[in-house]
Amino acid sequence: MLLTQARTEAVLTLRNGEQILLTVLIPVALLIAMSVMSVIPVPEPRVGSSVARIFALAVISSAFTGQAIALGFDRRYGVLKRLAATALPRWLLVAGRVIAGLAVVAIQITILAVIATFLGWDLPTATGWLWTAALLVLGTLTFGALGVLLGGALRAEIVLALANIVWFLLLLVGGVALGVDSLPAWLATVVELLPSAALAEALHTAVVDDQAPAAGHVLVLLAWGVAAAALATRTTKLT
Repeated sequence: MLLTQARTEAVLTLRNGEQILLTVLIPVALLIAMSVMSVIPVPEPRVGSSVARIFALAVISSAFTGQAIALGFDRRYGVLKRLAATALPRWLLVAGRVIAGLAVVAIQITILAVIATFLGWDLPTATGWLWTAALLVLGTLTFGALGVLLGGALRAEIVLALANIVWFLLLLVGGVALGVDSLPAWLATVVELLPSAALAEALHTAVVDDQAPAAGHVLVLLAWGVAAAALATRTTKLT
């Protein structure tokens, strides 16, 4: 039952043209642009740094923005209410979405890694890959909780607008496209506490430096994830 539910959620996501644009096409275009163009300041090695940032963007796109929009419209059309009336337990519905989200992220990362290899990316060692995988799972869970918090409480039209606005803000000034070091000091202090910056910086350490991420970045992700999950359990509505 769990695998069937997860497969259904993943297939619905991958069949949606808007979701493909958000989760695959835009990250691929930005990866190529950041790797070969000097418009956006990216530290050396340029391709490796770009990969770390786009990995973070991929997680945000699918786990947060895509999840929030999908949940908002599922509520609007009564999908969640109907599923809740079936034999599927609540925990299985949640677990199915989580597994589907991880599967979509895995597909995104595979596509981005293959393209980055052709762009000249020096692959990390086994240690770097292990930390990268752990951070991707943690990031997916954290931003997934944030997506559920947004998509489970507001009207679908509001969720659609807010999710896209937040995505653009995190990309531009959330420590993703522009690293924290590239931001003004007053803004960097705030951005360092955002989960987007924490994930991007932690992935840079794993992907480029082949080292364990800073404890502070992991704690920021955990704090946001736990807080969002706790609030979502209180505010998420079926309709």
